[in-house]
Amino acid sequence: MNSSRRKFLERAAFGLSIAPLGAGLIVEAVGQQTTGSTRRATPPISVSSANGLAAVAKAVEVMRRGGDTLDAVIEGVNIVELDPKDNSVGYGGLPNERGEVELDASVMHGPTRRAGAVAALRGVRTPSKVARVVMERTDHILLVGQGARDFATAHGFENVDLLTPESRLAWIRWKETLSDRDDWGPSPHTPAPASPAGQRRLEEERKRESDILAEQLADGDQERLRQLLAWADEVARRPPTGTINCLALDAAGDISGVTTTSGLAWKIPGRVGDSPLIGCGLYVDNDVGAAGSTGRGEEVIYINGARTVVEYMKRGMSPEQACLEALKLIAARYGNDLEKLRDIDVNFYALNKRGEYAGAAIWSHTVNSRGQRRRRQFAFADANGARLIDSAYLFERR
Repeated sequence: MNSSRRKFLERAAFGLSIAPLGAGLIVEAVGQQTTGSTRRATPPISVSSANGLAAVAKAVEVMRRGGDTLDAVIEGVNIVELDPKDNSVGYGGLPNERGEVELDASVMHGPTRRAGAVAALRGVRTPSKVARVVMERTDHILLVGQGARDFATAHGFENVDLLTPESRLAWIRWKETLSDRDDWGPSPHTPAPASPAGQRRLEEERKRESDILAEQLADGDQERLRQLLAWADEVARRPPTGTINCLALDAAGDISGVTTTSGLAWKIPGRVGDSPLIGCGLYVDNDVGAAGSTGRGEEVIYINGARTVVEYMKRGMSPEQACLEALKLIAARYGNDLEKLRDIDVNFYALNKRGEYAGAAIWSHTVNSRGQRRRRQFAFADANGARLIDSAYLFERR
């Protein structure tokens, strides 16, 4: 047994004694909920967050016809960025607290050892493409805010409204339910109507704007209306951290990656997460491998997450081991207290030069406000097609 493997197992055994346990939470041995063996495939291969099933399929298709790895991952994530039904990325992404969609993205091209990124960018459906232009056409790595917008305009990117009706519905729902003491929603101070017409009008106006918007979107479909309101209530209560990370390795051993996001829903305007920060939400070392992340960006920034995963692989760890070790740094920051970690959600994705790949999460499952559980997974594609694979994890949520 090599020394890195021995140290890994020693740390895992230590994780068995973590305490205190949160109510209803059962801990597996830290770092031991693994796939059982190292996953490996023949390149070209691509790994992504679970919302990237179409992205990894596209990335492999591009590489199989001789395309560059960076073109492959960008074409892959463009599918998600342009999908108005995906509220985590690009067009249709959930907005900041003012109702404005701000996008972040980064790209890294392993063969040329270059990177580019944008943050708090408005009005561009495909921020990953703007990040690539920053890499290729400037002496900079990161452009933000209005400067990024002006740069995009100068390079021919149209300025468009990114807020879809569904995302606007969710934002209005959040504003209306944020407090029962603010002025959003129908006024609680209703005068006595002067006539039957006044009474009818007041009854009509008692509906919240979000209810009216949902009815318009549902167009008479009651099941669609129920689903829309349930989704709006869920994202209003639990602001999501939507992101897609996509990594690719071709047959020549070259690697590239991209991470793109609309960021934390209802964030303070100007907030930047890990996605556009090189070494945090994305890192590529063409001699070793690549890693990326989704979830709570502040935690990933604090540990320089993607770079940390790649450094662990450089020391000899498998992608899965490296992801789990990086996640342990986050857990340790909170004293391995499961109550404090309960609502902290971070996922890492990684691949190395040998074609080994993995995804890992702090928690085994997500649980929404209605108690519905969903297993943590990641997307993978090779010559045999694209599929979802269960992620390794630190703690089991039951």
